[in-house]
Amino acid sequence: MKVAIIRFLGTNCDYDCKYACDVLGIKSEFVWHEETSLKGFDCVILPGGFSYGDYLRSGVLAKFSPIMNAVREFANKGGYVMGICNGFQILTESRLLPGVLLKNNNLRFIHKDVYLKTEGSRCYFLKDSNKNLLKMPIAHGEGNYFCTKEQLEYLKDNDMIVLRYASEDGSVDEDANPNGSVFNIAGICNEKGNVFGLMPHPERAVGHLGIDGEEIWKSLLE
Repeated sequence: MKVAIIRFLGTNCDYDCKYACDVLGIKSEFVWHEETSLKGFDCVILPGGFSYGDYLRSGVLAKFSPIMNAVREFANKGGYVMGICNGFQILTESRLLPGVLLKNNNLRFIHKDVYLKTEGSRCYFLKDSNKNLLKMPIAHGEGNYFCTKEQLEYLKDNDMIVLRYASEDGSVDEDANPNGSVFNIAGICNEKGNVFGLMPHPERAVGHLGIDGEEIWKSLLE
């Protein structure tokens, strides 16, 4: 497997993703946002950060980068795409995933570990995971996932909800929701299961930093 790690102006979690790939023995290369081809890659990662300084709205400018045409084509042909934090925002702005990420309901940047309940979705990135509860850090100011009632029902009916914020005992309630996301949603996938967006940082829970982040890649490797 060979992974493309996309770098936009303002990306700052690229080396974290590279570290995670190295730990798991996955070949990876950085790809500059002005490139127009993803030939030779099996998976694409849009890392976290502040693409274009998050001007106007997080992810809204990055969707116009030349590489995003290649990402759309790659995804539409069944290629595996994961957007982490700012990468998730870029995927929603690019309409590769439904919904939008709004400012946290407390209007503050949040950086802490959270628990995540896996939902048994169609997402390939967690297809074979046997863990019902994961622990990973979040670090965002606009992680409040929002969608319409119709979109939420569609996500539920088509097993597209991948991760939900939960408490340490696995219960999903308002107290476990760090940012106000509808239905405690922390991550979703598309209808095919090959495009995955999440606000938590799995690359920061790999190797000596933890093991739960490795669950995100295990199914893909197998």
